[in-house]
Amino acid sequence: MNKNLSITAFLGLTAIVLGAFASHALKEKLTVEAISSMETAIRYQMYHVIVLLFVNSYNGFTEKFKNKVSLFFFFGILFFSGSIYLIYLLGVPVKAIWFITPLGGGLFVVGWLLLLFFFMKKVINKK
Repeated sequence: MNKNLSITAFLGLTAIVLGAFASHALKEKLTVEAISSMETAIRYQMYHVIVLLFVNSYNGFTEKFKNKVSLFFFFGILFFSGSIYLIYLLGVPVKAIWFITPLGGGLFVVGWLLLLFFFMKKVINKK
């Protein structure tokens, strides 16, 4: 759990740093569309950092479940947000990594489905 929380804290830190960097240092260098894409990547990263804090602090989850959900969200952030950062910060051509962003989005969906099924099972079993 502490490893997951350490990774989560790092991802939170990088979201804040990248947000500040994009809004100040890159404001004049990126197009409005690029800034919008960067903001989306940063926002999705931060949303999932907050969920990761909940997942890894919630006592109702087993360590195995925490690790499983965390991996989906960690890789979702890496692929979804990371691919957008590569495109706009390092100039990686979109054509080279076009499939990575939706793959990250799919990983987010799987993580959320795992949480949905967990809590729906509790509702059905009334526990």
